[in-house]
Amino acid sequence: MTTTTTGTTGTTKVYRVYIKATPQAIWDAITKPEWTRKYGYQGIAEYDLRPGGRYRALAIPEHREAGMPEVPVEGEVIEVDPPVRLVQTWRPTWLDEPATRLTYEIAERGNGVTSLTVTHELAGAPQTLAQVNGEVESAGGGWAEVLSDLKSLLETGSPLYA
Repeated sequence: MTTTTTGTTGTTKVYRVYIKATPQAIWDAITKPEWTRKYGYQGIAEYDLRPGGRYRALAIPEHREAGMPEVPVEGEVIEVDPPVRLVQTWRPTWLDEPATRLTYEIAERGNGVTSLTVTHELAGAPQTLAQVNGEVESAGGGWAEVLSDLKSLLETGSPLYA
């Protein structure tokens, strides 16, 4: 599910998962808070879905009680083409690193299967890279775990850890 490309400008991580769901269902699961609360790190997504619009992930109460900031991830929407493409910046607020670039591409493959490709450009953000790679002890499995959880939720109605 994971491809890594390293070049002179830094590291770009590409993750692709195939999901038995419509492109619109995947789009909604990425952009709507009632969905983002159900999988991954359960952050409540707030998107202003227009170029220049704000993105924030709000921590759930359990994570705030454990010391997570109220807004653990923030960014800006760069490009929006529902339900096939979303480009944004993405910055964990607890790390002293620049924002990275995150692209979601959703493509219908036939027979009810849709591919979701997440490309995360992480140049100049080694701590963010370690986080999204799932390499930080007790910080979860990064994008691989989040996308597996999303797939499980959309295909079965239950997240991985339900």
